[in-house]
Amino acid sequence: MPYRFNATGECYQKYSELSLYTMSKQDIDFVHQHAIDAYSAQHAGGGMKNITIAFSLIGLYYAVELGYTGKQVQRVHMLLSRRKYNWPSLQLPSKPYSLTVNDVLKEQPGKNRDAMLREWIYDVWQCWEHQHNWVKNISQSLLK
Repeated sequence: MPYRFNATGECYQKYSELSLYTMSKQDIDFVHQHAIDAYSAQHAGGGMKNITIAFSLIGLYYAVELGYTGKQVQRVHMLLSRRKYNWPSLQLPSKPYSLTVNDVLKEQPGKNRDAMLREWIYDVWQCWEHQHNWVKNISQSLLK
């Protein structure tokens, strides 16, 4: 599975640990969706499908810029999946990421880890700043 995310086995293991944490929360906001989008966007490349990268960035846009919950972002993904669209290859960020999945896991479970997860999704979104206009435009175009 790590090959899909342009990640090492160790990094993917950390993501699996975070997934266990976010899924076990069984929260109504479904914060797990934000973890999926942040990890996918941060590990883009290496043969990842264009649609995966685009959906991750769109999910981050809705979470960070519009304040959507993970459940709401999941709904956006479902609506987008009904659209036929030739997703382009997006230029990867040249800006380095400040935070990783490992930083999230270093925090104590609960409020501290949840806050760090939020910081992580903001950081990943900011590193993709060069694609913000494309994400906003495609979101508005496809989700009229």
